[in-house]
Amino acid sequence: MASDGQVFVKFGHIIAKHCLDKRCSTELLCAAEQTHTISSQLSIVARVKAVTAESKSSSELLVSNAQNLIQAVLHVLKAAEAACIKGLQKPPPDSEEEEVAAFCTHWRKTLLWHRAKESLNSDRDELGLRKTQARAEPTLTAMVQEQSPQTQYTPKHPKPIKGHTIMDSHL
Repeated sequence: MASDGQVFVKFGHIIAKHCLDKRCSTELLCAAEQTHTISSQLSIVARVKAVTAESKSSSELLVSNAQNLIQAVLHVLKAAEAACIKGLQKPPPDSEEEEVAAFCTHWRKTLLWHRAKESLNSDRDELGLRKTQARAEPTLTAMVQEQSPQTQYTPKHPKPIKGHTIMDSHL
């Protein structure tokens, strides 16, 4: 689990490096560093627990650190969503960064499609406000749970549209 936390640290660093918005990039880097710290701490606690006698307090500490890591990873994903909405610079071709950007682009397109469908809903309530469907907006967290960033959603060599950034608002 600790090594999986490091995967999200790397993911956060890649998105932060290519983010067009400085504030979002800074927030994402902070979230990634917090995740790195908690992941390292969990790794240390797990190694110590493996060589020491079984105790309730060490088990509780291990579970607590694992829960903290989950919360930190969720924070990285939320910060990455904000960064992706703001836009990403084009990463170098044929790189892991390009695969991460393609994964985020797929999520952003799914989100924009969902929002467009919701805005076309003409059902109104008694105050004249548009009623929303029961379906929640797509999130990076849900996409990560469905599939890891290096698999189905990311072609090995995606072809960006010439003259546009990866997260161009006119997609």
